[in-house]
Amino acid sequence: MVVKIFADGARLEDMLAAHKVGSVSGFTTNPTLMRKAGITDYKGFAHKVLEQIKDVPISFEVFADDLPTMKTQALEIASWGENVYVKIPVSNTKGISTAPLIHDLAKSGVKLNITAIFTLEQVSEVVDALSPDVSAFVSVFAGRIADTGVDPLPLMKTALEICKKKPKAELLWASPREVLNIYQADEMGCHIITVTPDLVSKLSLQGKSLAEFSLETVQMFYRDANAAGFSL
Repeated sequence: MVVKIFADGARLEDMLAAHKVGSVSGFTTNPTLMRKAGITDYKGFAHKVLEQIKDVPISFEVFADDLPTMKTQALEIASWGENVYVKIPVSNTKGISTAPLIHDLAKSGVKLNITAIFTLEQVSEVVDALSPDVSAFVSVFAGRIADTGVDPLPLMKTALEICKKKPKAELLWASPREVLNIYQADEMGCHIITVTPDLVSKLSLQGKSLAEFSLETVQMFYRDANAAGFSL
C-alpha cells in the first residue's frame, strides 16, 4: 500500500512495539488518549517517547483554549524534537478559527498537524494558512463524519485536491472505523491514515479465503459454547 499508517494511541509500550517491528510510519496522540492511558505528566510522557523514537513523525497536541497560549505551547512542543508535529485544533472551544495561529506557526517553520477537521470549508481555510515550504498534516475525521450517516469518501477526495495547493501538506484520514477504511484511503491516494492497534493487527487478514474465514468462525462459536458449558 502507498498510504502511510500512523498509530493512534498513548501507551508507551504499544508505541515502542509498533516502532520496533516497523509496522507503522508515524504516531499521533491527543489529550483524550493520554487521559485514557492514565498519563498525568504530559511533558514527561512526551520526552520518554521521543528519547526512544526519533526517526518517524510524532504528533503532540496543544491543550490551551486561547490562541496566544496555544502559540506558547506549540513553540514549546515543537522544540522537543525534529520529528515532532504540533497538533492544533481547527478551532477553539468557542468555535473561533485557529487559522491565524496556523499561519503564524507555519511561517515560523513549525511542523503542524491540524486536527478535528470535518468540513471542506475548514480544509480550505487550513490549507490556505499553511506554508508551501513546511510539512503539515491536514487531519480530516472521516470516521466521525461516517458516524453521522454521511459517506466521507467524496469529501476526502475533494480534500485531497485542495491539499495539492500546498506541496508539503499531506491529507490524513483520521478516526477510521474498520480495516476497509485503510484500503479506501490507499485507493483514493490519501497520504496518511491513523489506526488503532486492533486495526493494524487485522491487516494480516488481507487476501484470506472467505470460505476458510467462515469455517473458522463456526469453529469459534462451537468451541466457546463448549467452553462455557452451555446445555438446553
